[in-house]
Amino acid sequence: MRRHRNAKIIATIGPVSSEAKAFRALFEAGADLFRLNFSHGTHSDHRNSMALIRDLERDFGRPIGVVVDLQGPKLRVGTFAGGEVLLETGAAFRLDMSDEPGDAHRASLPHPEVFEALTEGQDLLLNDGRVRLRVGSVGADFVETEVIHGGIVGDHKGVNLPAAVLPIPALTAKDRRDLAFGLEIGADWIALSFVQRPDDVAEARKLVGGRAGLMSKLEKPGAIKSLNEIVDLSDAVMVARGDLGVEVPPEDVPILQKQVVRACRAAGKPVVVATQMLDSMIASPTPTRAEASDVAGAVYEGADAVMLSAETAVGDYSTEAVAMMSRIIERVERDPAYRPILDAVHTEAPATAADAITAAARQVAARIKAAAIVTYTTTGSTALRAARERPEVPILCLTTEVRTARRLTLAWGVHCVETKDASSLEEMVVGAIEVARSQGFAKQGDRLVITAGMPFGTPGATNILRIAWIER
Repeated sequence: MRRHRNAKIIATIGPVSSEAKAFRALFEAGADLFRLNFSHGTHSDHRNSMALIRDLERDFGRPIGVVVDLQGPKLRVGTFAGGEVLLETGAAFRLDMSDEPGDAHRASLPHPEVFEALTEGQDLLLNDGRVRLRVGSVGADFVETEVIHGGIVGDHKGVNLPAAVLPIPALTAKDRRDLAFGLEIGADWIALSFVQRPDDVAEARKLVGGRAGLMSKLEKPGAIKSLNEIVDLSDAVMVARGDLGVEVPPEDVPILQKQVVRACRAAGKPVVVATQMLDSMIASPTPTRAEASDVAGAVYEGADAVMLSAETAVGDYSTEAVAMMSRIIERVERDPAYRPILDAVHTEAPATAADAITAAARQVAARIKAAAIVTYTTTGSTALRAARERPEVPILCLTTEVRTARRLTLAWGVHCVETKDASSLEEMVVGAIEVARSQGFAKQGDRLVITAGMPFGTPGATNILRIAWIER
């Protein structure tokens, strides 16, 4: 099941993809990781999904990453007497703390922290930005607004505050329970929703305690202001364009996406581009040309992974969506223009011995036309350094830790194999050759560039570069 592409695919699990047959079909179509969305489903549902993923992993003998995506502090209005109302442009509309069902003049907003953060003249967005309100007077438990752009609002629709940084943590009580459960069932990545500030990430890191990778989802404009600090504190970052696209002007979203991808690539942190990538394939067997270009754009930028959400969770063509995304990635990576575009934003490696060795491996592999770069790693840091360099040849990662192998399924160009550790240079070379041949990366007459650290098994101590010739 070797993938002949570098960018990875994350498929979200939902009602149409929760059976063993569906998991297999998505994986065979090209999914490298599965996302369990804790905004939906029960703990029992997610435990069952995890068991099916691990069964699939054993069947194929290949590590599969699992992302547990926490819901975060999603703000929502209350209910309406008739289930929904039409708000007329120019009308007055009040939001307050009352539990009474709403109507065309008022609605419940059971979030006191919102009223603390609002000031006159700010805008509130309802129903994914379809309705825009402008703040007039604000009290401790109410806000009077004017409807700037009218539309329909229904029960429990979302509320966005583009210009406000809310005094709320990124982890709710539900998130803390879900995080503990996700770690219990063996999540490889914990995705933290609605990150606003570096402190949100620092708090989550303490709770995760190194038991999984921490992925910060950037969907609030305030987070972009602290981008470098958030990237530094995170193990990976997701450009979550759903809520981000609601809170900033649409023309800003592509710019912010590129900014985040560049920052993550410079820091050597995996970056995911997500939301509505092949949205029309929820109900259609083919995407729009604009959607195909959107996926391609993320690949040209050098994103480590692209993600499907509703397309695979509730869509009528979930398998086709994964297969289409895989074909788009492969086609882009064969484009003669792909490598010059990718290299145009390549940054110098940090001035450490390990990074120097890894940067040299990329150059040597290109010069001698090696079949692959082989890295030995315990924690995954060596493989991530190799992925940061975006080499022209595949990265074959050998590790003794299955948790490391699963986590690295997110990293650009990395193919992980769980194997025993080498105890000598000879074992290192022999092991690299055996795995490269068995996994279809090399054949007789090919050369490999191998990196590792001595003493063997020492995390983060990359200090060896070796060229191996496959003689037989």
